[in-house]
Amino acid sequence: MKKILLLALAAGGAVFAKKKMDQGKAEQALWAEATDSVKR
Repeated sequence: MKKILLLALAAGGAVFAKKKMDQGKAEQALWAEATDSVKR
């Protein structure tokens, strides 16, 4: 039973970490777009 609980916690942590990484990448892309130099 403890192994199943540990596995569920690990999976939940992995999902949380992936969401945070994706959110960070999206925010970084937004800032890159907003601060890009204007090409004429």
